[in-house]
Amino acid sequence: MFRRIGNTVVRHPVWTIVAWLIAAVAIVATAPSLPSNSDESSFLPKSYESIKAADLQQKAFPSAFTPSAIALYQRTDGGTLTAADKQDIARITTELGEKHIDQVQKVVPGQPSKDGRYDLTLVQMDSKNAGQPKQADAAKVMRDDVKALAKGTHLDVKLGGSAAQALDQQDSSKRGQALIGIGTFVIILVTLLIIFRAPILAILPLVLIGLVSAVANGLIAYATKLFDLQANSSISSILIVVLFGVGTDYFLFLMFRYRERLRAGDEPKQAMINAVDRVGEAIASAAGAVIIAFLALVLSTLGFLKQMGPALAIAVAATLVAGLTLIPAVVSLIGPKVFWPSKSWQKEPENARFAALGRSVQRRPALTAAVSGLILLVLSLGTLDFHATFDLASGSMPKTKESMVVQDQMQKAYSAGAAAPTDVYLSSADGKPLDKAAFAAYAQKLGAVDGVAAARMTQLNKEGTTADFTVTLKYEASTDKAIDAVGRVRDVAHANAPEGTEAVVGGMSSIFKDINTAVNHDYRTVFPVAALLIMVILGLLLRSVVAPWYLIASVGLGFGATLGATVWIFQEGQGHSGLMFMLPVIMYLFVVAIGTDYNILMIARLREEAREGREPREAAGMALRHAGPTVAAAGFILAATFATMMLAGNSLLTEMGFAVSFGIAVAAFVMAMFFTPSLTALIGHAAWWPGHGDRAEVTVVGAGSSGSASAPGADRDSVTHDRAGRRN
Repeated sequence: MFRRIGNTVVRHPVWTIVAWLIAAVAIVATAPSLPSNSDESSFLPKSYESIKAADLQQKAFPSAFTPSAIALYQRTDGGTLTAADKQDIARITTELGEKHIDQVQKVVPGQPSKDGRYDLTLVQMDSKNAGQPKQADAAKVMRDDVKALAKGTHLDVKLGGSAAQALDQQDSSKRGQALIGIGTFVIILVTLLIIFRAPILAILPLVLIGLVSAVANGLIAYATKLFDLQANSSISSILIVVLFGVGTDYFLFLMFRYRERLRAGDEPKQAMINAVDRVGEAIASAAGAVIIAFLALVLSTLGFLKQMGPALAIAVAATLVAGLTLIPAVVSLIGPKVFWPSKSWQKEPENARFAALGRSVQRRPALTAAVSGLILLVLSLGTLDFHATFDLASGSMPKTKESMVVQDQMQKAYSAGAAAPTDVYLSSADGKPLDKAAFAAYAQKLGAVDGVAAARMTQLNKEGTTADFTVTLKYEASTDKAIDAVGRVRDVAHANAPEGTEAVVGGMSSIFKDINTAVNHDYRTVFPVAALLIMVILGLLLRSVVAPWYLIASVGLGFGATLGATVWIFQEGQGHSGLMFMLPVIMYLFVVAIGTDYNILMIARLREEAREGREPREAAGMALRHAGPTVAAAGFILAATFATMMLAGNSLLTEMGFAVSFGIAVAAFVMAMFFTPSLTALIGHAAWWPGHGDRAEVTVVGAGSSGSASAPGADRDSVTHDRAGRRN
């Protein structure tokens, strides 16, 4: 199959390139725009209590005031607000409301802080568009207007709230994407120049993957619209890294093998056909593992993960197709000149370091497996201290952003939970009016819950069938303490609801609690499904039921080591209260799926060496010698490109960038280099049971000639490989 693909694209390179260009233009020109949503509640299914509460609020209190933006005032000298200051605040509030800014429904004065140093203006926006870009646009206009209205006064005013956070998140995302894009380009360019010392080869993957990126983004936009998926701005940053990181990996897999075939004496076009034939299965299997792992995210209960899975799967699928068609076509058209001006491609290097590592694994596989396994195990101990944090807004932008400054100042000036109160909605089960006499006792029980600062009945709908009890927590909405407290509020609200009534608890803390429940569901569902499907791919590739078990176990150890190291660095080292809640899911998929790429490449090469007639230990040593440089180069580039996410300047992408780059480094330089080949050497022929995938094929050539081992396809290459395995 892969030989036919290689033969077709190499024999018709111009038509292959033209087909790609036509497809790219058509897809980019007709693709819909990709929307973005930063409203955390939109990520949850309707079955969760916090979403039921939000729906009930819309029905019972359609005109209820829920601020989407908050203007926070304080004197420029930090002192107590004067009577003149309060008059200025009242004037600004009135004039801001008279501007009739798009999306703005009400502008009302808020409560001054107890110390008299702060005051508020509260702005309600259309709840139907919560989290949408149009509200971020409204926040931008409002921020400019409120600052202009405060000119000439002694007031310093800042705009916060969810709409302002969406605006700042948008701006931060654009800056982060630019830094990540530049960093990714520089790393790939410099690393490829060092590896090949050929400018064409360094620039080529960036140009080709740029074309693939345009196609992938168009296809993702189509899929998002077709299946009504949620979109999130942080996905764009991840897509840049996935496309260029994974794309460069597949480019390297192909180019190392192409160079190897040229050194073996193949004619240039035949060398590319043979390269696609030899490495195509490994690339397809590696990409298949990544795609299936990403698609497992559709089982998630969180909307943005449901969208992220297919989006990343589409990106990798497009990269795979390009790796098997576009890249071979372009390189075969250029020929060996792609390596210009370097001439090192013409001679095989000694690979002394990797040869020495290979001999070490060959001589001491048990010690190698034990030491590398122990390193992974020790690092995995850090997972025991893992804590999750749920403030997606502050996690996706720097603390210096204006909306984050407002959030921090409000927590100090007001009750920590005042900015995002919890609401308990008590409704009649039979449609009859509620008994108002029971309200005081019910509010008292809610107020007595540990972690609650105050609770009171604030409004009753016109029919008298639903009452809203506002519960102010002592803690900021996204903290562990607030989430624990809202759990206790739920218990008390449900248990003490008067007979004939039902209670549901809403608000941001309630949403975060449900997100926590959803993530735990994903751990129990997505993780095992992804692992099982990857094992199936490994089993089909290797024709074995033994190897997939220890391969997936090794990758699982790599995941544990990565999460443990991230916990130690950010929680213990930098004092973070926790890691972003979705980090383990994303880390698992990237480390397990992409980490499996290197295991697949190494184990496929090990099998190839075994089919040359080598015993398991020797095959492991030779595989490390020959595949080691490819894995090292690909692992370094991919880890470095993911590390560029740390340039974005926010905790979410910083944690994600470190975790994934560390995990890929572990996958490439610990698992694929040492743990996997040493285990395979120890297990020996049993690793390939029930098949005989590592057995040499013996062919008798003429009378009296000795048998010679050959891998499938060696006769097609018309090349005889010596026992020393001179096949870089």
